[in-house]
Amino acid sequence: MTATSATAESSVPPEVVSSVFYGAAVSDTLVFLVAELVGGTPRIAWGNEGATRLLGYGLADLRALPVSALVPTLRGGEVRLLLRRERTAWMTLPVRTASGALVEVRVTCTPSPGGRTWTLRLVPVDHDSERALRATADAHEQRFTTLTERSPVPTLLSEQGMRLAHVNDAFCTLVGLPAEQLLGTGWMASVHPEDLDGVIEQVVAVLGGGDGETTARLVRTDGTERTTVIRFAHLVTPGVGAGFVGTIEDVTERLAFEARLAHQASHDPLTGLPNRTLLAGHVAQRFRPGTGGLAVLFLDLDDFKVVNDSLGHAAGDELLVEVATRLRATVRPGDLVARFGGDEFVVVCEGVDQPEAVALAERISAALARPVPLGGVDVRPHASVGVTVQTAEHGDAEELIRDCDIAMYQAKAGGKGQITVLDQRARDRARDELRLVAELREAIERREITLLYQPILRADDRTPVAVESLARWHHPERGPVSPGVFVALAEQSGLIGALGLLVLDLTCRQLAEWDRLLGAAAPQRASVNVSALQLDGRLHGAVVTALERHGLAPTRLSIEITESALARDPASARAVLTQLRDLGVSLSIDDFGTGYSSLAHLRRLPVDCLKVDRSFVAELADGHAEIATAVIALARSLDLTTVAEGVETEEQATRLAELGVGHLQGFDLARPMTGAATAAWYAARAR
Repeated sequence: MTATSATAESSVPPEVVSSVFYGAAVSDTLVFLVAELVGGTPRIAWGNEGATRLLGYGLADLRALPVSALVPTLRGGEVRLLLRRERTAWMTLPVRTASGALVEVRVTCTPSPGGRTWTLRLVPVDHDSERALRATADAHEQRFTTLTERSPVPTLLSEQGMRLAHVNDAFCTLVGLPAEQLLGTGWMASVHPEDLDGVIEQVVAVLGGGDGETTARLVRTDGTERTTVIRFAHLVTPGVGAGFVGTIEDVTERLAFEARLAHQASHDPLTGLPNRTLLAGHVAQRFRPGTGGLAVLFLDLDDFKVVNDSLGHAAGDELLVEVATRLRATVRPGDLVARFGGDEFVVVCEGVDQPEAVALAERISAALARPVPLGGVDVRPHASVGVTVQTAEHGDAEELIRDCDIAMYQAKAGGKGQITVLDQRARDRARDELRLVAELREAIERREITLLYQPILRADDRTPVAVESLARWHHPERGPVSPGVFVALAEQSGLIGALGLLVLDLTCRQLAEWDRLLGAAAPQRASVNVSALQLDGRLHGAVVTALERHGLAPTRLSIEITESALARDPASARAVLTQLRDLGVSLSIDDFGTGYSSLAHLRRLPVDCLKVDRSFVAELADGHAEIATAVIALARSLDLTTVAEGVETEEQATRLAELGVGHLQGFDLARPMTGAATAAWYAARAR
């Protein structure tokens, strides 16, 4: 059989078609109406004999009758649920007759291929149970329609393939288009072209069964874009086919908020530059071990504190913003400028060698040196710049940044406005210092810091009245580390607080142990040196805790503070010392005479004792007793006791006693000893 013959056999003969249409037109048992859109309003265009018989209208009256007048229970917007363009729709609902009576009918509405006319077949409902089932089905559909239309969640409904049968008002509002333009496949025009393939792929998968989700941008009629998450659910309509329900979540604002949070977390709020976190990630992404060409420039503004102190912090902030602007304008495209913190900035460059990195540092220095008007004066910013270019010795990005930091400090030490490239000797020294800091931290945590105790004696009869705790660190590999080295290192690295707490606790524990061993012969007081960095509100609590832990009275403890520490912030120091004095702890000023104290301020400090610096004691051997005499006389006039440190000879001790010093402390009188040796020394003197 040929294709031509098959087509001819499947075609309905014209006579048959004519007979069917004639039968439908004159039938009084079949009810047919034809509706069409006239000026946007659906109206009845034709009805057969059955229609005029059921509805009671003459054919002329029936024509041009609005469909909404025929089905009064459907509101204006709901008529389109019946007159769908894509498929046949069914409803059971009352129709109004010419007499005004309502007749319950089953309406089957079939759209024409052109989508502008519909054929409506009306079948009166005369079976109660059938009518009840249809009413229930219609009610379900009505509730679903109302629910989706009034839902604030943009919703799509497809009953077959990708063609939409329904969209709710929220989706129309989201994309700015009426439902008529979105139904069918019109909704795809609202999907961003770059995201359309992803949406189609997801819909195809969902039509095969299951659920799906995709992120897509929707383009509104005004050209703006909304980023959405579209969640698809598989849907099957009996007699129609597979479709889907899509719900849309507009995440544009949420993503923008998250982006703002991410920006704030990785950028400096004042200058808008990347912060230290972003800088570390940027360098780490570009760092390739064993290669070169990655350069880091570390800048620290010179005399920035002077600007803050003289012109105020607002002017200081203005200067930082200007510096950031000049840095961005000076570096190459693609170079990163970050604010490391405070008045420190970092520039990261790729594909440069050392001369090129130094040349960039010079351009930056020249750009920064231009005057900046601040508070009525012209300020010329200068920066100390450290330059480091990656070498094969750099193991990771953090090491590269750290080396650049060291180079900057080298530049800072060399004078203002210097540019320094890190040399190998400085790198080795800095790394050794870092290792020592790590080892000191471990030594403190493991309580490997030990104490020696040096007695303090009365000057007149050499009776011991107290001991001074002296911290010692014996490194397992380096041997003894000088207190001048590790205490300074602890102050620079932030470990001084932990070291001070350890010394305080060890001293109190030793006092309690001496009490147990010696009873009344035990040392009655121990002096503990406190760093200037420990003079804050936490010191009082630390002292109380140590005393309570070992069951000691506050009078058993003396706190020694250097004169230079008191000079840093006299008001704050006075507040801390007053707390300790009120507690009952005695207070001494160590190294007195070396720190240029204000005598007027000294009078107001709640201290009990001045310790005459060993340098003034040493001058006694040369016949110079002027300063020691003055210090002792000053203490006496302020009703303070005195301790002369560094007494090395009997002649010094005798001379100091003649000058009126209260107590002596020195290597010749009693050397620093371990806790056990000190106990033995005290026990021997008690016999």
